[in-house]
Amino acid sequence: MRTIERDLSALQQAGLPIWAEPGRTGGYVIDASATLGPAGFTLDEALAVLIGLGSLGRSPFRLSARTAARKMLAVMPEGEAARASALASRVHLLEGEDEVVAPPEFAAALRADRVVRLRYQDAGGTESVREVEPLGSIGKEGQWYLIAWCRLRDGVRAFRGDRMLSIEVTEERPPQRALRAADLAIPYGRLRSVVED
Repeated sequence: MRTIERDLSALQQAGLPIWAEPGRTGGYVIDASATLGPAGFTLDEALAVLIGLGSLGRSPFRLSARTAARKMLAVMPEGEAARASALASRVHLLEGEDEVVAPPEFAAALRADRVVRLRYQDAGGTESVREVEPLGSIGKEGQWYLIAWCRLRDGVRAFRGDRMLSIEVTEERPPQRALRAADLAIPYGRLRSVVED
């Protein structure tokens, strides 16, 4: 207990507004003005976030999208969270019959900043093992692609998520490479970042 009191005293001396609440149910309290309040989402903003996260249901980011949606609703006032959930439940996505799902390890490969060993099956059914250096990802019509420098082909390649049989993140850091739009050779469509400038 002395260590906790010492730590709390150090925080108080550093200027954090902490005080003791007396009584049986008391304890240490931090002034609410020094904490982050609930996210100030409007109903439309919360709905947009829920729709955006819900659209990732077959993506490599689906597990994180679900937990992010739960966290967002948890910090909203109860009534507003219920209303946002009710409205979001009215929005539906029309998806293909095939259950095309990218493996969740795809997201780990993208964020690891490490060389990744893929066991991959091409469109013809041929399997290969590739060591790749992830550069980004592209989502198109329900398909997710890992864009990477392929060491076997000595160039930028797109690896479809549902054709990845296994993904192993190695300890090796790849060299820095810049991804250029010309490297992607996309024959149609417009490439747009999900982060607006």
